[in-house]
Amino acid sequence: MDRVTATTGVRAVARILARADGRGGTALPVLESDGPLALRRTRGSGAEARVMLVGAMSGPLGGDRFAVEAEAAQGARLRVGSAAATLALPGQAGGAARYDVRLAAADGAELHWLPEQLISVAGSCLSVTTRVDLAATARLVLREEQVLGRTGEPPGRLTSRLTVRVAGRAVLDQELACGPGAPGGWDGPAVLAGHRAVGQLVVARPEFAAEPVAARMLGEGAAVVPLAGPAALVTAVAPDALRLRRLLDEALASLD
Repeated sequence: MDRVTATTGVRAVARILARADGRGGTALPVLESDGPLALRRTRGSGAEARVMLVGAMSGPLGGDRFAVEAEAAQGARLRVGSAAATLALPGQAGGAARYDVRLAAADGAELHWLPEQLISVAGSCLSVTTRVDLAATARLVLREEQVLGRTGEPPGRLTSRLTVRVAGRAVLDQELACGPGAPGGWDGPAVLAGHRAVGQLVVARPEFAAEPVAARMLGEGAAVVPLAGPAALVTAVAPDALRLRRLLDEALASLD
């Protein structure tokens, strides 16, 4: 883990590598973290290894640069979550903060990326990029949730980009910008329509190649569409984080 504190903020990188242990389980030969990105192994289930991301410090603050890298090697099963919501906060260093997530899963591997919500606090400025690289027979469940402001406050500036590649082919590349300074219309009827919580769920399974998911509405505020590969995308908006989570949980259950 690399960590540097200066007038430009904190820089931190956490790394996870999961490998099949040859006995029907999953080992974690690499689990490196420190400072604001603390990783903890928790009790898994069956062949699955579970890792929890614990916020050891506030942030990201303005000027911070955080990154998380997680890889599931061939045959491994890895689930990564977080202990609490992430707060994007303004910082003394000023400027924008960055949070980069890099995920990879090899053939026969399964990766679940299920962090808690990201809350964009008034006065903050954060750019989040999530890049996923999957082998052709890898399996993925990825959930992202953004909440625009704490109760009774406006949001900060938040830019979120999500890209997914399967067998080297891009199946998803989307970006959303919200808050002060974002392109006009982000809060309009064609985007968030006044909702304060927005989320997406990406599910990749080899069987979707033969039987793609049908595009459909999933109740009020959510929809699922097939991607150009063995994957599906669920997008949802809601008045608050609790209802957003309920929508995404119901969407995931409908894909099982």
